[in-house]
Amino acid sequence: MPGRKPGPSVKDDRTYEAVRRQGASKEKAARIANAAANSGRSSVGRRGGRSGSYEDMTKKELYDRAKKVGIEGRSTMSKPELISSLRNH
Repeated sequence: MPGRKPGPSVKDDRTYEAVRRQGASKEKAARIANAAANSGRSSVGRRGGRSGSYEDMTKKELYDRAKKVGIEGRSTMSKPELISSLRNH
């Protein structure tokens, strides 16, 4: 990917590439890069807390979260499949 620009909607290419190397999806990397560009990298790092572990959630909670982020096929997924889909979305 070095040398390729991610697209005009990404405002901070360096942050985008770093987040992608860590394994985040293109969508998530773009959200993080744009938040960093809008308000500064240090404030993005301080923002928010830690969410609970997916393993500690019920299948219904995982299903609801998958629905919120738009994961298709969620109704037929098992709990481990929901966890995997959410982590890789």
